[in-house]
Amino acid sequence: MAEKLTGLKRTHMCGEVSDLDVGHEIVVMGWVQRRRELGKLIFVDLRDRTGILQIVFKSELDSELHSKALQLRNEYVIAVRGVLQIREDINPNLKTGKWEVVAKELRILSKADTPPIHIEDVVDTSEATRLKYRYLDLRRPVMQKNLMLRHRVAKVARDYFDEKGFIEIETPVLIKSTPEGARDYLVPSRVFPGKFFALPQSPQLFKQILMVSGFDRYFQIAKCFRDEDLRADRQPEFTQIDLEMSFVDIPDVLEVCEGFLKRVYGEVLGIDIDIPFPRMTYAEAMERFGSDKPDTRFGMELVNVSDIVKNSAFKVFSGAIENGGSVRAINAKGCGSKFSRKEIDALTDVVKTYGAKGMAWIAVEDGNLRSSFTKFLTDEEIHGILKRVQAEPGDLICFVADSDSIVFDALGHLRLEIAKKLNLLDENKNNFLWVTEFPLLEYDDEEKRWVAKHHPFTSPMDEDIPLLDTDPGKVRAKAYDIVLNGIELGGGSIRIHDQELQKKIFNVIGISDEEAQRRFGFLLEAFRYGTPPHGGLAFGLDRMVMLMAKCDSIRDVIAFPKVQNSSCLMTGAPDFVDEKQLEELHIRTVIPEDEK
Repeated sequence: MAEKLTGLKRTHMCGEVSDLDVGHEIVVMGWVQRRRELGKLIFVDLRDRTGILQIVFKSELDSELHSKALQLRNEYVIAVRGVLQIREDINPNLKTGKWEVVAKELRILSKADTPPIHIEDVVDTSEATRLKYRYLDLRRPVMQKNLMLRHRVAKVARDYFDEKGFIEIETPVLIKSTPEGARDYLVPSRVFPGKFFALPQSPQLFKQILMVSGFDRYFQIAKCFRDEDLRADRQPEFTQIDLEMSFVDIPDVLEVCEGFLKRVYGEVLGIDIDIPFPRMTYAEAMERFGSDKPDTRFGMELVNVSDIVKNSAFKVFSGAIENGGSVRAINAKGCGSKFSRKEIDALTDVVKTYGAKGMAWIAVEDGNLRSSFTKFLTDEEIHGILKRVQAEPGDLICFVADSDSIVFDALGHLRLEIAKKLNLLDENKNNFLWVTEFPLLEYDDEEKRWVAKHHPFTSPMDEDIPLLDTDPGKVRAKAYDIVLNGIELGGGSIRIHDQELQKKIFNVIGISDEEAQRRFGFLLEAFRYGTPPHGGLAFGLDRMVMLMAKCDSIRDVIAFPKVQNSSCLMTGAPDFVDEKQLEELHIRTVIPEDEK
């Protein structure tokens, strides 16, 4: 039978003892990390979320207590009363390696079966097993460190935005479905048969209404939900640090957000980051890096050689340009001499993953070029290319020819793949970057219409408004993303507050007055009663903490994450429910034959 805590109160956490406590009686509690028996001495490593502390049981002091300690096994929960003393064999690798507790009393509060995973930082257990037994996985010091870091980030956020005059306001979780972007998670209403609530993909509409309500500065650490198709390292529920401000333009929002990042990196990690951050337009980011979230820790930028090869006899190049596309290259410095033909062929497979038909390449050697296509180029074309990409002996020049979108996507990912091979991704660098002036609209070939790239309430650049009538694809948005080392940390925009402009945007993207009223009627109604200019941004808290903790997956910084198919391995969710529950909700399910 488990023993009780009655009369015993914890005085110290395991990792928080000090020289000031030496010679004093203390009480510590936690889990047995391991037990070592050395004749008349038993050593137990006791673990709690602050660290590990060595406990020693001496038979010469208390033989009965020594015998009781022999019962201890890994993950038993115990309480120990004893005197803190300096260890004879100090362990410099342990935070508390200078001290140990000489036990006077032991209570076994809970016994434990042998756990299916090791409670250690480095484990060889599969992620599926770790997630199934998440409550054990969360005992590992590295996981507890990640979640405590997440707590500190959230606390700094609350403190910082409070000091800047932001008011934390919770917005509803059961809302009206306003389909735009990913699928909504739907919640059936028992009271209104056939009707559904939706879980919010973001608090977007509500935070804009709060600006109409006069709160001026809103902030929230908000849960968001998106029913997306299977994608790696995405979660169906995630967390945003969400903010909105009235009477602002782009520089005001960026300044507040830079201040927050400087504050959180300084207080949580002790890293002083320089502000303001560099800024780059979307067009420049695509031209130079092939990505709207470029990793600027290394070079290897895209180079446009279309003008040099537009009349080339190499039809792969000239044909792509004739069809409205382009030919671009990256120079992988030194890789012409480092990479084998097999490794170069593997790079071709990379670009094919992103829609390219193939990859042309030139390996530059002393006085010679190794390539399969230069025989189709003139000496003038070859010289022009080598000069444009600043080629030197040993370099590998990689080319993709196709539509701009495919060329950007393929070469953008190729430069990252090569950078990984060359170990160019320095984890100790924090290259923050603002990407601005995104396209307001993009054309959906399937639906044959313009759609909002961000959301339909994003304001266009003032000088581009006339283009809505003549060339919508060239309209730039007052939108901005904050990027860190090639990962989008957050994004936002200045919103439309003019009713006539909002109506025009709806018309351009094919939303009729009736549909706009049906989807967003409550917001449009609010806009009729005086709307201040406003804008904001949402940081991805999960991604931010992942990068700060130097983890590879956001699942490592979320307490109870879902797997790729949005299921929970620990609880078994989602699951079937009783027929009675379905009847109360007026729902009948139809399961596809292949899933029965």
